[in-house]
Amino acid sequence: MEITVNQQTYQVADVCSVQHLLTAVLKNAVKGIAVAVNQAILSKASWETHLLSPGDHVIIIKATQGG
Repeated sequence: MEITVNQQTYQVADVCSVQHLLTAVLKNAVKGIAVAVNQAILSKASWETHLLSPGDHVIIIKATQGG
């Protein structure tokens, strides 16, 4: 199925959790990020169980440090 992540399109398995998507897209540890699916923030606890649907829009926000 097709999912949009930060305005880029990705092909993922028909059954794909948010955690699985993050691992595939980021290819590193997923620390210091927030995730929204269709403009709704998801708690980190639900990343493993929240299944994506075709056409979902995912936004990944990375925390930055600075001043």
